[in-house]
Amino acid sequence: MPRPPVAPPQVGFVSLGCPKALVDSEQILTRLRSEGYHTAASYCDADLVIINTCGFIEAAVTESLDAIGEAMADNGRVIVTGCLGVKADLIRARYPKVLAITGPHDEPAVIAAVHAHLPKPHDPFVDLVPPQGIKLTPRHYAYLKISEGCHHNCRFCIIPSLRGTLVSRPLGDIVAEAERLVEAGVKELLIVSQDTSAYGVDQKHRVGFVGGRPVKMSFPGLVHELTRLGVWVRLHYVYPYKSVEEILPLLDIDGVLPYLDVPFQHAHPRVLAAMRRPAGRAHPSACVKAWRAARPDLVLRSTVIVGFPGETEAEFETLLAFIEDAGIDRLGAFAYSAVEGAAANALPNPVAEEIKHARLERLMAHQATVSAERLQARIGQTCRVLIDERTEDGLIGRSYAEAPEIDGVIHVTAGDARPGDFVDCRIVATDTHDLTAIMAPAFDARTTASV
Repeated sequence: MPRPPVAPPQVGFVSLGCPKALVDSEQILTRLRSEGYHTAASYCDADLVIINTCGFIEAAVTESLDAIGEAMADNGRVIVTGCLGVKADLIRARYPKVLAITGPHDEPAVIAAVHAHLPKPHDPFVDLVPPQGIKLTPRHYAYLKISEGCHHNCRFCIIPSLRGTLVSRPLGDIVAEAERLVEAGVKELLIVSQDTSAYGVDQKHRVGFVGGRPVKMSFPGLVHELTRLGVWVRLHYVYPYKSVEEILPLLDIDGVLPYLDVPFQHAHPRVLAAMRRPAGRAHPSACVKAWRAARPDLVLRSTVIVGFPGETEAEFETLLAFIEDAGIDRLGAFAYSAVEGAAANALPNPVAEEIKHARLERLMAHQATVSAERLQARIGQTCRVLIDERTEDGLIGRSYAEAPEIDGVIHVTAGDARPGDFVDCRIVATDTHDLTAIMAPAFDARTTASV
């Protein structure tokens, strides 16, 4: 008699933190799937659970520890990986029965732990893994990580101690992965790293090879290769180095988008110096003025920190003025958090908690006004929209000016399309963060003023 089929082992997975961690999760899941493991839909269906943690700020540490606790309570067999994994003593003090703990970007150690506690099937179904690997994003967009770690020593940050120093991926490998994703139907690639502008610095910008062609491993060289892909490419974590000016002529509505995610963190020179920010000598206002002169259609997203030790009221006012003068389109803001291990914790003159949070509220109210004004100016314009979702009320999508999950969206109230489709729309209304549009008559985006 034939033996009854053996159910494949089931692995639960929780991915926390930034897009770089999400890429790590995708790589782990791809390897597991290639070996015949399946992904469980719930803790109770899983033979074990992997938690990919974040440990960047205290709120992220708390979220990660809570996630581990929930998985331990509902399943009991948990492997911990990710940035918080470097603090194994902290995790084991709270949850001594976790099966294994690894640090970030350590796929081999995670796979070894899974093998030890849940042996892989004897007949792996390699053909079930698509060429682009397992993705945790919708089919039409994907994150593409170009490097690991960071070579800076910002006083508020512990990323180098969590993820190591900068290691740039070979340019040929990046382009090959991008091409596989495009062939699989991806319409938008989101480039992520700790410092995208620093790509190739660790390799002293040596010459790499893409399809047999010699190409310099540099930020401009990378962007030039990405322009060849024929899909939207969105650049995140772009530091304000001089090389940014070199890539501006390469940006295009139908290619590498005129959208830059630039983590300025502050605008006052003394605060930037105290933070030990790279490119701190380049005043943010001067950078933005030059960029907008070269690309008036440029959309800027940024993140800033308020209440850094020693920040005065006048310095905070400088930050408010910068956000308005620069016309920052999208903004994420945080009150300074004394992360364990950060050098900034030893700085004098800490800002009182009530002052930090009051400044944060003022900043976000200020940004809401700036955002509303900039969105208001888009009413009546046409734009190409990538549809993300269909709902009972219509379509939800984004133009080149909106990144998925972190920016606003465009509600398309009339017309029909599927997720992953591009449609041409006309903006008819706006609120503080989102836009409303109707599907416009067919037009050629190359000859019509678009946003």
